[in-house]
Amino acid sequence: MRIATFNINGIKARIEALSAWLDEAAPDVALLQEIKSVDEAFPRELFEDRGYRVETHGQKGFNGVAILSKLPLEDVTRGLPGDPGDEQARWIEATVIGARAVRLCCLYLPNGNPAPGPKYEYKLAWMARLEARARDLLAGEEPVVLAGDYNVIPQDEDAARPEAWRTDALALPRTRAAFRRIVNLGYTEAFRAQEQGPGHYSFWDYQGGAWNRNDGIRIDHLLLSPQAADLMTECRIEAELRGHDKPSDHVPVWVTLDA
Repeated sequence: MRIATFNINGIKARIEALSAWLDEAAPDVALLQEIKSVDEAFPRELFEDRGYRVETHGQKGFNGVAILSKLPLEDVTRGLPGDPGDEQARWIEATVIGARAVRLCCLYLPNGNPAPGPKYEYKLAWMARLEARARDLLAGEEPVVLAGDYNVIPQDEDAARPEAWRTDALALPRTRAAFRRIVNLGYTEAFRAQEQGPGHYSFWDYQGGAWNRNDGIRIDHLLLSPQAADLMTECRIEAELRGHDKPSDHVPVWVTLDA
């Protein structure tokens, strides 16, 4: 089962690039963030014609997540538990049925800037809810993948210029500590289980020639439950996609499971 997480930064702006990527890369499951579309306006037929089942949790102009799957999906739920009043569309989960059933959670974690401030407090509260959901999912003792744009730079080596991010919400000590608490529940950070060292990034800003200078950060992650980690055969970042026409500022991150 080949699973990719991809912040596309707007379905309308990226429709041609996304379609070309799906045709070439052909993931079994694509977990998309920042679709920036209400459910009714999402171009689902374009993906259904390619053999994908489509589930969305959208929001006009902002946020929004989606699951595209060539495999059957069951038990689709929308919204991260823990705050019934939260109207931001940042979470969708479903069970994908391959050779094994895998619970997939697609997330778009809040940016949190400017910090300090209410946006940062919302980010930390959201991460606390994520931690609670991650703990509950572990109790099911099934393969679980928590994938998406975490807006977290876990360590200095995950940024080309770590000093530039010292006061940013993506790299503040409280942010990193909240991320570690989730991982330390018993999850495996898939990419770091496969690759070590600096120089691996999943996001390059559109400004300042960041891509040409490789001035990137790694903020798109896949966390695997022990049952999913046992099935992992590969995890990689498709960095070259950032150099294509009309790209997102993020690139896909892939995990392959023996499932």
